[in-house]
Amino acid sequence: MNLRASRKVSRRWPLISGIVAVVLTAALGLVIGQRSGDLPFEFDSGWMDEALEERSIWLDAPARLMDWFGGGWFGVVVVPACIVILLCVAGRYWGAAYYAIAALISVGLVQLLKSVVDRARPEDILVVTDAGSFPSGHVANAATMAVVLAIIMNRWWVWCVGVAYLVLMALSRTYLGAHWVSDTVGGALVGAGIAVIVWAPLAYRLDRERPRRR
Repeated sequence: MNLRASRKVSRRWPLISGIVAVVLTAALGLVIGQRSGDLPFEFDSGWMDEALEERSIWLDAPARLMDWFGGGWFGVVVVPACIVILLCVAGRYWGAAYYAIAALISVGLVQLLKSVVDRARPEDILVVTDAGSFPSGHVANAATMAVVLAIIMNRWWVWCVGVAYLVLMALSRTYLGAHWVSDTVGGALVGAGIAVIVWAPLAYRLDRERPRRR
């Protein structure tokens, strides 16, 4: 197998896995939309009951911080812009383009799914949110950021930090009553799926601008 063919094969799995993740999200949204009154699943209700029992002044502050950092104008505009600028300063121009494209597509797809599924949010919500509960935009943003930066940096600890950030974001969304668990699952699939789909056509260029380890 020549080098060109091997590169083509290496791009196939992220494309397929990313598409599968997005399709699974759409399928989950379809199931939710078909349920009478967008009723939550049993595990959604069970988890929400547990989250409500755990609410305390000590957990409110970090959960609200995650809400501010992961969404709204700060999470959707300021954080991505800072990441793009830092990547450009580091000379990772393809990495900056990769992150910008993935973030924009992820946000757009999330908003599309929100409008199509039009799922009601939980009643015991502690923060101000937009309409549409499925999928979670905060979790989608976190998943996109985690996967893109892990691919760009190519370090095991970046993957670990990214996964931890994603899990904390998902937990904070359910703790605040902003989303059902299934909303966070959908958000994670969308964010990660878009990240690997966009990676496929840029994989070779991203690899070339990656600093080589000695």
